[in-house]
This record gives sequence, structure tokens and C-alpha cells, in this order.
Amino acid sequence: MIAAAVLAALAAACVLAAEGLTHAKWTWHAPRTAILLWQSVGVTWGLATTGALLAYALEPYGRGVVHGLVSLLTGFGYGVGDPRDIVRLLALAAGLMLLALLVALPLVAGARTLRARRRHRELLSLIARDEPAVPGVRVVDFPGAAAYCLPGLRSQVVISNGTLRLLSPDELDAVLAHESAHVRERHDLVLLPFAALRRALPWSKLIRDAQLSVELLIEMAADDRARRRCSPRRLATALLRFGAASTLPAPEGALGALGAPGGLGLPGASAGANVMARVNRLVRPETTIPAPHRFFILAGSAVLTASAPLLWLIPG
Repeated sequence: MIAAAVLAALAAACVLAAEGLTHAKWTWHAPRTAILLWQSVGVTWGLATTGALLAYALEPYGRGVVHGLVSLLTGFGYGVGDPRDIVRLLALAAGLMLLALLVALPLVAGARTLRARRRHRELLSLIARDEPAVPGVRVVDFPGAAAYCLPGLRSQVVISNGTLRLLSPDELDAVLAHESAHVRERHDLVLLPFAALRRALPWSKLIRDAQLSVELLIEMAADDRARRRCSPRRLATALLRFGAASTLPAPEGALGALGAPGGLGLPGASAGANVMARVNRLVRPETTIPAPHRFFILAGSAVLTASAPLLWLIPG
């Protein structure tokens, strides 16, 4: 019972931490560090929740979750003569089902995303063209403003004719640097598990807020990398121009200039608020969290992530 109680407490702590992170503003000063912390909280919550259920269910084996699962595969050892055994069986079913969902959801979401990108690449091969003014970028004949990237092994950055007319050369360079940052840092993989949980539990406000928070953080992380190659003010003005140009959302599986990955976009008011938050951050003097603070956050994330698997080994 000790392991189950500790794991349940750890899962509850992760929920409280996620609630705090959705409202925190310090994360804007260190988006990469905050993204790693979000990932740590998410992984730990999943392992702690399933571990708590399984630790309680497998308590009769008395050697922890891992040993209990091994023993379960070789022969189930207790019956249902006691009411507590029925509760343990229900906990076992719930724990195994949750564990299967946490593994399957990202895999299904990843397969869906890969199919969407493959279809879109086939479409781009028919309608997109190369433009000497922007080497390495695919241009689509579309009057509206659009800029997005398709990450992956055959990554592509795509813009529209409308974008070429809308932005100055410096602003266009800033937008392309932003999209290239998404491709290099594989922000699509960061979003994948959060998007998968959002699809599975669309009614959960916490999961929705968590996904939206991570979406904003990856946009800020891409802004930070882009500002190394271009003027932050140029990127800020480009974002404002995009925001006023009624851009189409990025296709499914892509990351757009204004965020809002295809199929998981923000409502208009929320998207506008996020754009303004990014613009204000770009035009103000850059502020970062001191290196020692970032180190302690990263160290805490590592300890948090390692704690749940270790607790799976503790005898019940």
C-alpha cells in the first residue's frame, strides 16, 4: 500500500504542477526549459497514475509493480473471495487500460499525422513551385498570407504568393527563420502527446490548457532561435501583418507562422492574444531566467521523471 499511496500522491502533485504551469508567466522567459518541465510532468503523471492503480491491484504479490506484472503473466495468484479482491481486479483492469491508452494514443496520432503530411506533400508536388527569391522554400499560388512548415525526414517550408507581397524581405527572412527553427527542433514531436490526449479527452479543461500552453511555448522557442538570425522587431512586425491578413490555418500535421497546428487551432481571440504576447516579448529587451535557476528546474525535472519508474520497483 505504501507504493500505491506514494504514486497516487505523485500523480496528484503532477496535476497541481500542471495547473500552476498553465498560469505561469516565468515560462515565457525560458520556453525551452519550460517545455522540458511540461514533458517531465506529463510522463510522470502517466507513470504515477498507472503505477498507483497497478501497485494497489498487485499488492498481494508484495514486490512492486514490475514484479507483480511479471508474476501476473506467469500465473494469477489470488481469487475474488474478498470484496477487496474485486476492487483490486477493477484497479488492475483500469491500470492496464490506461497504460495501453498512454502508449497507443501517441502512436495512433503519429500515424495519422504522417498520413496527413504524405497527402499534403503529394499535393504540394502538384501545385507548389520553387522561387529563386526564396531558395529552398516551396511557394503556392494563393492570394492570402500563409507560411508553415512540414517537419519530418523530408521537411519543407511553404509560403504563399500573398506572403511574398505582404512582407518586406527582412520580415520574410524572419518568418522563414522561425519556420526553420520548428523543423530543426522537431516541435511537432513535442506537441504530439499533448495533441493525442486532447483528442482522447476533449472535455478536459486541464489537458486543453496544457496543450495551448505548450503550443505557445514552442512558438516562443522558435522566435528565440529566429532572433539569432534576424531582427526581433522584424519578426514582430511580420507577426502583426500576418495577424491582420486573415491567414488560413496551417494544414494538419504542419506548424504555422502564427502557431495553431492544423486541426488543433486556437479560437480567434486566444490566437490573437498569443500573437500579441509573442510580439510584446520580441519588442521588449530580452529577459531570461538565470542559468542556476534553469539548472535547478532541469535537475528537478530529471528527478521527477525518474521517480515514477523507481517507485514501480518498490515492494507494496
